[in-house]
Amino acid sequence: MTATIIRTAPPATRTLAWPAWLMAALAFAVAISGSGAATLNGDELATISAAQRSIGGLWELSQQIDGHFLPYYLFMHLWVKAGTAELWIRLPSAIAIGVAAWFLTDLGRRLHSTTAGVTATALFAALPSVSYYGAFARSYAFAAAAVVLAFWALLRALDEPRRTSRWVLYGGAVALICCTHLFAVLTLPAHLLLARRTTWMPMLAALAVGGLPAVALGLIGYGERHAISWIPQRGPEVLLKFPKMAADSMEVGLLLFAVALAGAAAYWFIRKDRVAWALVAWLVLPPVLLLAVSHLVTPVYVDRYLFVTAPALALLAGIAVASVPRMPVAAAAALTVVTIVLAVPAQADVRDYNGRYADFPGAVARIKTQPGDALVYGQSSERKGVLYYAKKPLPDDVLLVSREPEAHGFAFPERDDVAAVLEGRQRVWMVWRGAKTATLPRIEAVRRAGFEQASAWHSAEIPGLTVALFIRS
Repeated sequence: MTATIIRTAPPATRTLAWPAWLMAALAFAVAISGSGAATLNGDELATISAAQRSIGGLWELSQQIDGHFLPYYLFMHLWVKAGTAELWIRLPSAIAIGVAAWFLTDLGRRLHSTTAGVTATALFAALPSVSYYGAFARSYAFAAAAVVLAFWALLRALDEPRRTSRWVLYGGAVALICCTHLFAVLTLPAHLLLARRTTWMPMLAALAVGGLPAVALGLIGYGERHAISWIPQRGPEVLLKFPKMAADSMEVGLLLFAVALAGAAAYWFIRKDRVAWALVAWLVLPPVLLLAVSHLVTPVYVDRYLFVTAPALALLAGIAVASVPRMPVAAAAALTVVTIVLAVPAQADVRDYNGRYADFPGAVARIKTQPGDALVYGQSSERKGVLYYAKKPLPDDVLLVSREPEAHGFAFPERDDVAAVLEGRQRVWMVWRGAKTATLPRIEAVRRAGFEQASAWHSAEIPGLTVALFIRS
């Protein structure tokens, strides 16, 4: 039997837009509910630092570090003009999750049924990873929304391949993927599984034009690969952790993976439709390709780069339970309830005040300033978080040269004559990222200046933040 592409839902169902809007509102509410709980981490503070620069400053920064984030930083440059409060700075990500939910609901309806679309989005909203990245001031939620939009636009173009406007929309969605996060393009090979003899040319043309931003940003990123030298090389065993990464919960991830893959197999067996394998490829190809890039070019395998697979996981699982004979609604409800229950511990962790693993408010609270105290940072970039959360006078920042971050990064210009600036001081507070036993050059410089550690506090996570008091010996 010749494989075919499933057509869109019958015209009578096209007026049922309210489920998509309802599920979009639900996903947005879930995402925004965590925005005011957990404190900002270093990556989010880097977003604020970049967004507060001038356009020229952003361009200079992008030539040194985070060049592939330039489109996102330009958007946030406009957004932060209204403020940098936690809720406001994370709001765009929550909105992006809502957009992804709308298209995911309609995508499930077009591929199978309204039950499949609603269930897929309910599962998507229940994922702890969605709560995390929906309340995270980086571009990962934008990338997920762009990936769902592109798959949705592709199905519409394949349904009416003679309409040029459909291919233009698809090409625009591909370009949006490229502008949200460079490695989100690893979802695009899955689209090729849907190509037919009569659609190869317009599809490749749309991919070629839409992929131009990826070429530019990829070249910039390759030139800046020194900035991600901290990423370790991973082996094939890291793929075993992928279900946990996609859901941010091992229990939820394994459950939905099992349901999703079984559903894809059943979908193919019953309908002989390549869409099933395209959805599977959307789910499983990105981690495999990212690992391949890590070994062929430079280590780049980081879990958060693969959040774009979460919609595919939810969509496949939603289609699977909606295909259960005679009781699709009951099966969908059961899976959704079980998913929500299993996700409760991880959802609570995400919403913990230290859910982003950077307890800057806790660090600031441990600093008990006395007149004449000095403050020294183990890493200059940690200053941004302390200043953001400081609600009280801090010790004298004796090494700081300028409150403007360095043009080529997120650190601040500092003096290097530690002993000289600490002359006459009796107490020095230090803040650094890492354990109490860390051996950083700045810590050793304070010791050589005649100080010994009197006390230290470390946040709960690893590497975490350490606040230590040094007293002149």
